[in-house]
Amino acid sequence: MATYDLEEQEQIAQMKAWWQQYGTLLTGLVTAASIGVVGWQGWNWYQRNQAGQASQVYSVMQKAVLDNDAQRIKAASGELLEKYPRTAYAPLAALIAAKATYAAGDVKTAKLQLLWVVEHGKDELRDLARLRLASVLLDEQAYDEALKQLDGASSAGFIARFQDTRGDILDAQGKTAEARAAYQTALAKLDEAGPGGKNTLQDRQANAAYRESLQQKLDALGESS
Repeated sequence: MATYDLEEQEQIAQMKAWWQQYGTLLTGLVTAASIGVVGWQGWNWYQRNQAGQASQVYSVMQKAVLDNDAQRIKAASGELLEKYPRTAYAPLAALIAAKATYAAGDVKTAKLQLLWVVEHGKDELRDLARLRLASVLLDEQAYDEALKQLDGASSAGFIARFQDTRGDILDAQGKTAEARAAYQTALAKLDEAGPGGKNTLQDRQANAAYRESLQQKLDALGESS
């Protein structure tokens, strides 16, 4: 049997007293940390698994797009939105499906898909959905609803497009002065920076063509009084 001197016995007694006071708390903290690590690893595995399954459905959808099969596109996008809404594939699928269903004449479904991206998408994808939905609503002459989609801030690369579409809506409402101001703002923002901040030859050519289109809209409104 081991023997301890007086100093060692005092240290052991202190350790026992400390453990009696804090041992349960320490055990709980270690257990919680272990559960947290396991939970985090499990969540990462779940996310990877979800992304993998979503990518397979998205591949099916891409094939349907190549085949111009509107029903398969609609079914695949519906599965992604229902089963894998948190993956990056869901908003992409909704945007693609909205374009296909709109072309097929199913405007109601296209609007619902775009609205889903507006509510669940992020950054540029959300802004693109807002812009497309505003254009659809403009075609339906739902001017107030269309303008609401353009309210609030947008990504830098979409400011000119938002103002351009706002001008189209205001022009359709007969609000010439406000439409002119929107087009002028669009031109100013377009001159500040091209879409995406890129400066390739293709970007410059696209900007030049778009700038000419905006200028034509301004010219059609006539000079401001």
